[in-house]
Amino acid sequence: MKNFFSSILEIVEITAVAFVAVFLIRSYVVQPFLVSGSSMVPTFSDGDYLLIDELTYRFRVPERGEVVVFRYPKDESVYFIKRIIGLPGEKVQVKENKITIFNDSNTEGFALDEGYVSKSYPIIGSGTFTVPDNSYFVLGDNRSYSFDSRNWGVLPKNDIVGLVQIRLWPPVSLKVFAAPSY
Repeated sequence: MKNFFSSILEIVEITAVAFVAVFLIRSYVVQPFLVSGSSMVPTFSDGDYLLIDELTYRFRVPERGEVVVFRYPKDESVYFIKRIIGLPGEKVQVKENKITIFNDSNTEGFALDEGYVSKSYPIIGSGTFTVPDNSYFVLGDNRSYSFDSRNWGVLPKNDIVGLVQIRLWPPVSLKVFAAPSY
């Protein structure tokens, strides 16, 4: 009888350790995310299952071109996925299907070469946006159908949940992501 209770206690301990480990990893290291909608087409499609790295931005700042998951600033119960276009202190100009970035290093501005954006999805609207400190200008890759910084303003840094690292589903589209170089 003593062996039986010892075995049960061991199973309970292993189960508790497993649950604590999963909770800690899920809460502080990596989180799953299911894409809903078409704002990131052609990079991500409705139903893609992604793993979000929640640890990287604790050690460095987000970079231009990275795809992030964040809490929508006007309703923090809603999560969005978008690409970082403008960094803190920059001015972003959206005009004639082109994104131009103005900053201290490029006072005349430079146009982004966005190979990840399909030419069949033109940019809707135009404007110039200033990105304050601790904020980012984010856009969906499907510029015609994306509700993003053009509509609701800049993204505060503390609303960013994490960096998109891996697409797990569908299996034929398995991919590890890195920021594009401009």
